[in-house]
Amino acid sequence: MADFHEAEATDGVRFSWNVWPSSRLEATRMVVPLGCLYTPLKPIPELPLLPYEPIMCKGTCPSILNPFCRIDYKAKLWICPFCFQRNHFPPHYSEVNENNLPAELIPQYTTIEYALSRKPAGPPVFLWVVDTCLDESELRALKDSLEQVLQLLSATAPNALLGLITFGTTIQIHELGYEHCAKSYTFSGKKELEAAKLHELLGLGARGRGTQHVSPDGRAAYHRFLLPVAEAEFAISSILGDLRMDPWPIEPASRAQRCTGAALSAAVALLETTVPNQGARVQLFTGGPCTIGPGQMVGLPMAEPMRSHHDIEKETSNVKHTKKAYKHYAAVAKRAVAAGHVCDIFACALDQVGLMEMRALPEKTGGHVVMSESYTGNIFKQSFKAVFALDSTGQSLRMAFGASLEVLTSAEFKVCGAIGNCASLAKKSPNVAETEIGTGNTNAWAISGLDEDTTLALYFEVTNQANAPVQQGQQRYLQLLTSYQHSSGQYRLRVTTLSHTWADTTQLAEIARGFDQEAAAVLMARIASHKTITEESFDILRWIDRMLIRLVAKFADYVKDDPASFRLSSYFSIYPQFMFHLRRSQFLQVFGNSPDETAYNRLILTRENCTNSLIMIQPTLLAYSFNGPPVPVLLDVTSISPDRILLLDTFFQVIVFHGETISAWRKQGYHEDPEHQNFRELLQAPKEDAAAMLQERFPVPMYVECDQYGSQARFLLAKLNPSVTHTSQGQGAASDFLFTDDVSLQVFMEHLKRLAVQT
Repeated sequence: MADFHEAEATDGVRFSWNVWPSSRLEATRMVVPLGCLYTPLKPIPELPLLPYEPIMCKGTCPSILNPFCRIDYKAKLWICPFCFQRNHFPPHYSEVNENNLPAELIPQYTTIEYALSRKPAGPPVFLWVVDTCLDESELRALKDSLEQVLQLLSATAPNALLGLITFGTTIQIHELGYEHCAKSYTFSGKKELEAAKLHELLGLGARGRGTQHVSPDGRAAYHRFLLPVAEAEFAISSILGDLRMDPWPIEPASRAQRCTGAALSAAVALLETTVPNQGARVQLFTGGPCTIGPGQMVGLPMAEPMRSHHDIEKETSNVKHTKKAYKHYAAVAKRAVAAGHVCDIFACALDQVGLMEMRALPEKTGGHVVMSESYTGNIFKQSFKAVFALDSTGQSLRMAFGASLEVLTSAEFKVCGAIGNCASLAKKSPNVAETEIGTGNTNAWAISGLDEDTTLALYFEVTNQANAPVQQGQQRYLQLLTSYQHSSGQYRLRVTTLSHTWADTTQLAEIARGFDQEAAAVLMARIASHKTITEESFDILRWIDRMLIRLVAKFADYVKDDPASFRLSSYFSIYPQFMFHLRRSQFLQVFGNSPDETAYNRLILTRENCTNSLIMIQPTLLAYSFNGPPVPVLLDVTSISPDRILLLDTFFQVIVFHGETISAWRKQGYHEDPEHQNFRELLQAPKEDAAAMLQERFPVPMYVECDQYGSQARFLLAKLNPSVTHTSQGQGAASDFLFTDDVSLQVFMEHLKRLAVQT
């Protein structure tokens, strides 16, 4: 595992299999797909930033000079490992020799970054789209958060452009550059306005004629709506100060008229016509469902319930708006991707807001999603501020824009697709596989919004036939080209080139040693989550079971038809329990969750890195006691003890759980007695560790403190393996037990052994 973590630290890549079989037939028998998790902007220590253009292969592939190229120092030639083209070095590389290598040929620099000499893009643009159909207290809390971030931006990114749209029954696009009084353009929320028409109505000049209207001060006309933060601060503060709840009357027993779909379309239209291909984010703040116009998800009468998972499964009348709404938001997302813009969603409401229908917006554009119950809570406030955090240099915002990822492979394998926050660029290439996994049929994807945690899952297939064996010692090569706009406006290209060995059919032990259980579990979870769009949950669970049985049947040691003889090596030993917890996770089990919550969980899974994704699949559990420092314990009901405090991290929640005795002592105030210093420190330790988790995570998790047998203990109990239940005989008094009919990990493993050894 240490080697796999090291590869992630140096290149931002984790493979499910690090040694691949050399034929297509053998690769299909590996069961777990050949794939990798790639974090394009992974912070890499001592990453070289080269201030010149990269040297590109002149052959059939657009590969970049890398440490795996063969070099002829006398002839000043380099041979591409992908297409074997011989390329001449340019004149400024004339001094290249074995002792004088440029950075891109130094063996340890498998990942390198170029600062391209193109004219920088403009400053980043932020367009806030604010819902005014909120309760008074919620609107006040949202305005306070916007004010705080406005001051933060004026200190960290004063040149960034900022715009404001408010919406309720109608849409108001605020003209910030008009100094005499507050001025806005109002549009109906019941219909969608074409981008060209909006452009014309806002007085921004005719599109496509090569010129835009220019304001009297000589700036482009769009600066009336998008101003540098330093100039816009006063205008936006004034508008926010005067902002009131939507004045449109609400009928009795009806919902507010909220035109979220039309407002988002107008926001994307404003940006795509004024700042195309410049880093920009549409940031939606909403507190309820869209009830009128395009994107409507539910009717106005309260008597019409919002769609549930049952309604979606049975296609009842409650889902009559769903397909149309999804189609609308998908079309808006497509326009945002074409312009290189990002859509973030901050949804804070006790009920659903239609995140399931809006899913395409963050998914295709790489936007952030934060979901909470209220704008007054820490989850929204801290998460919103974290979006504008600075990078490690302290000079630039921790975000990138308008990225594209291209995948190059050597001839023996091809790329099947990607699962993550990306959209296909529909680029056809000889290394595109016929098999499609996720967003396939291409080797290049657009990622409008990118940060240091954004991670894509890439899947491959071996195309080499068994009758054409790979030569001994031959390597396979993979190059990942990520071009993006840095938040400073500079264009950059990050190049990661990797080389791994092939194994022949007799080297099963070597293939097994290269299995990364953690990366494999996350790659499988992404496929399972992606399948939920088109397949029934029951079928996906059966698929996971079949894949697991086939994998352990191939790599375990056992005697046929003898479960007692079953032995799984350390290379595979924890993979079955990852699959056990994946089957029980909120990604596949929707009971107790609304469609919005399920969509939110799945959206977060498809953008996070390997470590964070694993915490979502199998949460971590720490135990605190008087016996010594905190220790990791099994995610099992037997870990509950009256004299222990447990700290559970599910990624979405951080839970501090006090055992019965600890809870009783705390209620009696023992921790306030100077004689019980140890007890006070014991109570404080998990809280401090929880605070550290909340500080470094995005989105900020929900924090829960609970006691054994208390109502909120359900947050912990729902995640534990039910090894002791109400049906168990003679359970010990040392642990709690669960009222559940769920199968425990032990029973799951017994069934797995029995099915794996079956003839």
